[in-house]
Amino acid sequence: MYTLVIYDITDDEVRMKIAEACREVGLVRIQKSAFLGTINSQQRKNLEIRLRKVLGPSKGNIQIFVICEADISNRRIVGETIEYDEEEGVVFL
Repeated sequence: MYTLVIYDITDDEVRMKIAEACREVGLVRIQKSAFLGTINSQQRKNLEIRLRKVLGPSKGNIQIFVICEADISNRRIVGETIEYDEEEGVVFL
């Protein structure tokens, strides 16, 4: 199953830790505040626990979606795909 994590967090440090947690379980950034990838249910549970801890009392919203293969195959992308260089913070078109 695919997992999609999207978030809206104002605190830069918390936002960076959220992104790091997503990358560490194997999710790939697909937009500035969105990660997608295949992880199992235990990894998803552990990620949710970690994200809750990282967010703590900070203002923000994190949403985790489980998406099946059939739904992913129906995904449509409008516009150009953007690649994010995580280390440099540079966006390539």
